[in-house]
Amino acid sequence: MSLKKLTSMSLEFSYSADLKKSEFKILDQTLLPFEEKWLIVESLPQMVEIIQSLRVRGAPLIGVSASLMLAKLAIENKSQAELQKAATELYESRPTAVNLMVCIDRMRAVLNSKFSLENVVNEAVAIFDEDVQLCDRMATNGAALFVDGDQILTHCNTGGLATAGVGTALGVIAKAHAQGKKIHVYVDETRPLLQGGRLTTWELQKLKIPYTLITDNMAAQLMSLKKITKAIVGSDRIAANGDFANKIGTYSVAVNCFYHQIPFYVAAPYTTVDPTCASGELIPIEQRKPSEVLGVQGHFGSVQWAPLDSKVYNPSFDVTPAKLVAVWILDRGVYTQKDVDAGVFLK
Repeated sequence: MSLKKLTSMSLEFSYSADLKKSEFKILDQTLLPFEEKWLIVESLPQMVEIIQSLRVRGAPLIGVSASLMLAKLAIENKSQAELQKAATELYESRPTAVNLMVCIDRMRAVLNSKFSLENVVNEAVAIFDEDVQLCDRMATNGAALFVDGDQILTHCNTGGLATAGVGTALGVIAKAHAQGKKIHVYVDETRPLLQGGRLTTWELQKLKIPYTLITDNMAAQLMSLKKITKAIVGSDRIAANGDFANKIGTYSVAVNCFYHQIPFYVAAPYTTVDPTCASGELIPIEQRKPSEVLGVQGHFGSVQWAPLDSKVYNPSFDVTPAKLVAVWILDRGVYTQKDVDAGVFLK
């Protein structure tokens, strides 16, 4: 029987032409860079755990993955009511990344008004395909901002591990490199979960892009030495006024860039822009478990370095004010503060 397959760096979704069979695989990002283990997704609770434990992560990819999970459940003959309940559970699995909400709302629209197995699957496939296209357009738009000799700081992971396509900020960097521009990337380690140290370095090695790994608190010193010419990050939610939430530590990067007069860019698809959110003050910030700060865990096991009863503050994201951003790189174009003030990037 013929199979249709969707593939990206971190997920595989295949389904039969008659929509009677499907298989969903996700790369467990918690084990990278030393182990590439693919998880077979078989149930809704498993998918929720995969999202919450960051086995799959990145705002665009979370939305795509949740949509494909609903398609899989539909193929398994779940009822309309069961699918609607599943959509709610997925919607609530992480609070900050608006892409998840946008994608689930699209799936809910099908469930509520155009329900059929074929329509549910087709909408999930369309969400996957659209993300690939959005990444390509972002990469092209953003690459034009980089030139030979640029030394670029980035924070967290924003490449093919975070999207269905080439990525957001890292996709821009990859495009600039593919155009032959001689660039070098400084990779923030991104504590406490080390997405930069574990994931961005892994992607840059695969892309053969020159890079240097640093801890987060080294960035300002490098800027003072004029070792960084530009910085680019991704986003999990952009408010209507241009404020945006991204991985904790992004705000520090933006402040340091502002002081050192280094252009600071944010790259994201239109699905990350939340026109219903007036400013960054209204973005909900996910608080994560204390164990992520009390120690570290990975392929090597767990290491504890703080007293177990230590009081911990562990926000997953922070909010960067729009006034610190040089330009917003979206799939629709590159926008300045003037464009944001005029509401152009909301259209």
